[in-house]
Amino acid sequence: MPTDPRQRRAALHVQPREDVASPKKRKTPITADRITDAALQVIAAEGYDALTIRRVAAVLETGPSSLYAHIVNKDDLDDLLIGRLYSEIKLPEPDPATWREQLLDVYAQMRDQYLKYPGVSRAALAVVSTHLETLRVGEGLLAILLAGGLEAQTAAWVLDALTLYVNGYALERSLVQQRRQHHDDDWVLSREELVSRLSALPADRFPHTSRHAAELTSGSGHDRFDFTLSLILDHLTRA
Repeated sequence: MPTDPRQRRAALHVQPREDVASPKKRKTPITADRITDAALQVIAAEGYDALTIRRVAAVLETGPSSLYAHIVNKDDLDDLLIGRLYSEIKLPEPDPATWREQLLDVYAQMRDQYLKYPGVSRAALAVVSTHLETLRVGEGLLAILLAGGLEAQTAAWVLDALTLYVNGYALERSLVQQRRQHHDDDWVLSREELVSRLSALPADRFPHTSRHAAELTSGSGHDRFDFTLSLILDHLTRA
């Protein structure tokens, strides 16, 4: 390329020869949405532990520096991830007559969004998200609790407690699912094996554990999830 500015400008008007190869197709621009898509792709395939800025950049076939024009750091990426998942959550119009059912439904949606991407709920722990979609869901949940007749302070703490439980529940389920995929992990027991081992404990030292092994390991699907949320809400309605 000529160094003289006038020559550079003139060069722009030079017609290319017919045998000159056509320019390469431009790459799709990097955007926050594409970064979020790539990050979810990494988590779906490899789990949240594999998520790094460098790994996302590799999926997008670019360098990490290209991402920093759109995100600040890994925490910012986490905020985008949770915002994307929350954007899929449908909120009802708060109804004082059915507020408990509405609350359980919204939290079940949140749980299911987390479980699509192993370990992603960790991104929501110990952070205060300012993503508009996350704030939208928080606003909707708070509105439901207030419609149920709770005082504002109580509603705020209940919102925190329930959200923390859902995050932790989804994280544990994801970890168990990941570990079960490693067939060489002999310590990952089936329920039948666990009941057998607990029942075989010395009764003089573990009388209750050995006797109630079946109850301690009971529950299928999301039975324990539903039980815990209902337990908290039942206490609120009795208070």
